[in-house]
Order: sequence, then C-alpha cells, then structure tokens
Amino acid sequence: MQNLFKDAIAHLEKAGGLADIDEETLEHLKHPVMELSFSIPVRKDDGTLAFFKGYRVHYNNLRGPCKGGIRYFPSVSLSETRTLALWMTLKCSVVNLPFGGAKGGVCVDPKTLSPMELEKLSRGFIEKIADFIGPDIDIPAPDVYTNNMIMGWMMDEYSHIVRQRVPAVITGKPISLGGTVGRNDATGRGAYYCIKELEKRKQWNAKEKTVAVQGFGNAGQHIAELLYRDGYRIVAVSDSKGGIYNKEGFNISSLIYVKNSSKELKAVYCEGTVCETVDAEKLSNQELLELDVDILIPAALENQITIDNAENIKADVIVEVANGPTTYQGDQILQKNNKLVIPDILANAGGVTVSYFEWVQNRCGFYWELSEVHQRLQNKMRTAFNDIYGMMENLSQSMRICAYVYALNRLGEAVAAGGTRDYFESGK
Repeated sequence: MQNLFKDAIAHLEKAGGLADIDEETLEHLKHPVMELSFSIPVRKDDGTLAFFKGYRVHYNNLRGPCKGGIRYFPSVSLSETRTLALWMTLKCSVVNLPFGGAKGGVCVDPKTLSPMELEKLSRGFIEKIADFIGPDIDIPAPDVYTNNMIMGWMMDEYSHIVRQRVPAVITGKPISLGGTVGRNDATGRGAYYCIKELEKRKQWNAKEKTVAVQGFGNAGQHIAELLYRDGYRIVAVSDSKGGIYNKEGFNISSLIYVKNSSKELKAVYCEGTVCETVDAEKLSNQELLELDVDILIPAALENQITIDNAENIKADVIVEVANGPTTYQGDQILQKNNKLVIPDILANAGGVTVSYFEWVQNRCGFYWELSEVHQRLQNKMRTAFNDIYGMMENLSQSMRICAYVYALNRLGEAVAAGGTRDYFESGK
C-alpha cells in the first residue's frame, strides 16, 4: 500500500508555498497532537477471548475540539488513522467548521462478528478512549463499516462511564437517540451539491452525462440516486466483489433495494418488491475506473487511482467521495492530462458538516427540520466549492491544491492568533 501520510504531506507542502501563512502553520500540521494505540478484549459467543487492535488520533485542535470517524476494517493501522485525521483537520477547515481533526479505528473484519460481539467491541473501544473524548475534546462519528446503531452503543457506553447522558459526545447516532435528520445521506449529498455547482458552471445537460460509481455503500448509493433522479445516466456501479455495467444506465432505486435487502449487487429493475434481471456486463473495480464516462466517482477506499492506472482514466471529472482514492503520483498524472478532480477534503465534507449540525443541536436541545439541514448543508458546500473553484482559476493550480490552500489559510489565521516567531521576536 502506498504511504498515505507521505502523500498527504507532499500535497500540504506544495500548497504551503501558495498559502498566505506563517511557516509555523505547516510545522503544526506535520505533527499530530496525540496518538493512542490499544487492545480491546472481546469475549466471543463461543467463550473464546479475542483481542483487537484499536487506534485514536487527535491530529490538530487549533480551530476547536477534534472531530473524526471510527472505522472497522482489516487494514486499519496507526499510519492510516494518522493520515485520515490530518485530512479531517483540512476538511473541517475547508467547510469552516469550528473543529480540528481526529480519526479512529479497529483492525477487524466486522462481517466475522455476531451482533453481540460487535456491540462488545464497540463498547470496549469507548471504554479505552473515554478519557480522551467528550463534546469539548473529541467527537467521534461513523466511518467505514460503522453505522448509527454502533454510534448509539458508543454514546450509551460513554454516558454510563461519566454517569450522565451525553448525546453530543458522538454524532451519526439514531434519530431516536439524539441524531439528526439528514445525516444518513450527508456525505453523498454534499458531493452531489458540488456536482450541481459544476453543472451550473459548465452548463451541462444532465441527461447527456454518464457516471460510474466505484463503491456502492452508503455514500455511493446516495450520490448515485440523487444524480439518477436529476437525469444523469449511471452506467456502472461496484462493490467490494466487483461491478456491473450497462451503457444505457441502471435504475438506481432498484439496485439499492436489492443491494440493501440481499447484500448483493445485481443488475435488476424493480416494481415494488418484484424484480427482474436486466442486461449488464460484469467488470472489476479497476475496469470500472477506466470506463469511458463523463464523471467518475471513487466512493470506496483509498489508493484506487495510482501511477499504474492513472493514464487509463478517461473520465474528465473525478469526484472523490472516498478518502484518499488518488495517490500523489496518480494525481500528478491526472493533472497532466487535464482532468478536473474535486478532491476528497471538499467532495466528501458533507458528512462532517451534518455531524457538526448534529453536535450543535445536541448542545442546544433544539432539532431542525430536514429541509433546514439540507439548506444549511447546501450553503456550506456551495460556498466552499465556488471559493475553491475561483481560486483554481486565479492560481492556475489543481482544485486539490487550491482546497489545501483554502484550508491552510484558515488554519494559518488560528496559528497567527496565538503568536508566531515574528510576533515574539518583535516584542509586540
């Protein structure tokens, strides 16, 4: 696997030369505040005792308490968690949230655990990090293979430990436990709003545009459905087992129904609960990335577009719904080939934005209607997208570098507010 952290720092340093910041800002962002590594014991259903490696990284808290998801995945490592926490720092700055960045995870294949074992693992994770989280310290959220039920267990466990109910310690919870409407589709919807802003600028006819979506989980499903409703032709989708392709496009609502009810990705058309198979070509995740489509949406995992396949990417627009789907070298090739990449720290910021809304509502005890959540999210994404797009045109740099510059300028203001070398040397 590519060195994600090294790639992130390379982008950071390139953007740092264009940002209006003191050099100390970059130094702040090269060093995480704190990293936790621990083991979680779980008594399994058969009576055996298993241990799982867990991590939580507080990367930066210059602009507020740390914020970031928790993922359950076999490849979770400290290095990966550190990089994701750095990206969260930048992401929160991009959409102007009063948060720093954090991330957490457990090295586990959650599909091998029973529901009871999964609950024990989730509560055990919170028991290990309880002293390092809180509504004013670090607010976790769901990520890969974690969901609202797991967040509910985690909030409940933390509340037991501190002997008071604290809904604001975790976001992405079930609505009945203090979650917010609009959180479930927030990541996909945020990326959708970016595409709609690009559509306005390019004056596209949606019905003439083809889309391929790699990763048909929560975020991939929602952005695919939103685009499908607007007339975009979704010609390919995939999950971890592979993908399906039909040049005429799929009925996305039908694919989602079957995927979520059977856990299988099938080419179908459904009327109610009655479904029939439609023609489709099977293809791998790598083949999907190289399809001749207008918009490519990597919505799975990191390191998908690399030095090995970037030259083969035909889509003119790549929308990074996943975290880190493009390596540094892959990104250089995409830029050389004049591809427009809407980077992850902008495109998938909808999730943390609505998590922020949930935290605010938990703190004040007043909950918004769905239309208000959507409007507030759209305003955040529209502002960030258009500011960064305008910077891209002015600086003649990639949208990714401009998103980093945009984030760094805000972080630089926070660093300068506390005093830098220039301030202390001048004695003023």
